[in-house]
Amino acid sequence: MKKLSFLTTLVLSVLFFPLRLFAVGIDERINDVMAPITSQAFKIVFFSVTFGGITIPFVLLWLIVAALCFTAFMGFVNVRGFRHAVDLVRGIYDSPDSQKGEVSHFQALTAALSATVGLGNIAGVAVAITLGGPGATVWMILGGLFGMSSKFVECTLGVKYRKINEDGSVSGGPMYYLSRGFAEKGLVLPGKVLAFFFALMCIGGSLGGGNMFQANQAFKQAVIATGGEQSLLFQQGWIFGLVMAVLVGAVIIGGIKSIVRVTSKLVPVMVVIYISASLFIIFSHASLLPHAFASIVSGAFSPDAMYGGVIGVLIQGFKRAAFSNEAGIGSAPIAHSAVKTDEPITEGLVALLEPFLDTVVICTMTALVIIISGLYAEQGMDGIALTSRAFEQVIFWFPYILSVAVLLFAFSTMISWSYYGLKAWTFIFGESFTSDVTYKVLFCVFIVLGSAMNLASVIDFTDAMIFAMSFPNIIGLYLLAPGVKRDLDSYFDRLRQGQIKRYK
Repeated sequence: MKKLSFLTTLVLSVLFFPLRLFAVGIDERINDVMAPITSQAFKIVFFSVTFGGITIPFVLLWLIVAALCFTAFMGFVNVRGFRHAVDLVRGIYDSPDSQKGEVSHFQALTAALSATVGLGNIAGVAVAITLGGPGATVWMILGGLFGMSSKFVECTLGVKYRKINEDGSVSGGPMYYLSRGFAEKGLVLPGKVLAFFFALMCIGGSLGGGNMFQANQAFKQAVIATGGEQSLLFQQGWIFGLVMAVLVGAVIIGGIKSIVRVTSKLVPVMVVIYISASLFIIFSHASLLPHAFASIVSGAFSPDAMYGGVIGVLIQGFKRAAFSNEAGIGSAPIAHSAVKTDEPITEGLVALLEPFLDTVVICTMTALVIIISGLYAEQGMDGIALTSRAFEQVIFWFPYILSVAVLLFAFSTMISWSYYGLKAWTFIFGESFTSDVTYKVLFCVFIVLGSAMNLASVIDFTDAMIFAMSFPNIIGLYLLAPGVKRDLDSYFDRLRQGQIKRYK
């Protein structure tokens, strides 16, 4: 009863928080309350270290070093496993006899992609280029390529240590490979502590980057498309948030199977819309491409680059790449754990496609459109507004299309992250109907809060929660990576010998 009482009190307090802020200036009041909290969380997570006079946030160094280590240790699996990963997604090796799991390789990939291919690709890239200049693009691409290896390791572990519940549903992710994997090595208490910390941060990440940031930027684009400051929605983010909360709530009630039914249809559509528009603008300005690429390359290594030279540009590029593709963060293994397979390695290989599609392909296209436009050098624009203006220069009606794309990106990201947060929530509070409903209501309330807050506060909270997940996750990856390496070598040996059966 104490647990139920605590959960009930928590939900009611959050539910009535917006009502206490009632009436005129509700958006401003929400921001006034939340801004100091987000600022403090950001300072804690993004503490900096200095080497040879160069200052860099420790969490970025943590992610970069891990990605490089896993790339080398796994024998450049991001390159040699790429073609087989595509075959796996195509279903060529899908066994009809596999009973464990809930979704196919393709559905697991689209569910995870729907969480990563989102507004980080549209608004996040604009933020990186605004602060770091065109050169940030190079570091985003490299962050994506090396991040493929981190994604492979964590998603393999997600399947290897997942929990199959009595009803056939699956619970997986870092919470489980930290607790179960460490227990195998006799490190029961450290594993439990790290698993709990990860789950706590994952809940915060689901409410921040997987929710508030998406709602915030979707609302901003809706205002732009409906008249800017003359729009009826202007400074009425909480109303927009309420509508989004109802739509999201209608999907997440059904769990992962309901989510993948939506994402498996939404993701291909929204990616095609966005990439088609990007390619149209890029090729219609083909004469400007040499200058754009020259700006990207020179800006990446110029000591006089924006935001403090080479290191500043590198930081912005890797920071946005990590936020966009979430490699090493530990979120994707939660979705990939639900896959129908008896070979954990196969899902790790499928997962390495995420950073490639998300960062190397989509983020690069966004960057090229923004750089070609030249608007990144202007003052007063950030996030989604900059991207929208860049597209509008060529396609005057594109802000309306972008509004639809942004809503699809935001919606798909929110429903996937709701699943991540739910699995973390139930890991802490237990698998029960009350626990399930409590989290889903809380998630919907934060959609309203995110729509009303300003971008700076949302990004600080988002970055703090999501990047904090990487601390326990990567510790686990380092400890358990040797087992993944053995499984990978065994799998490729059996593949070469024809022991891995093709079904198509």
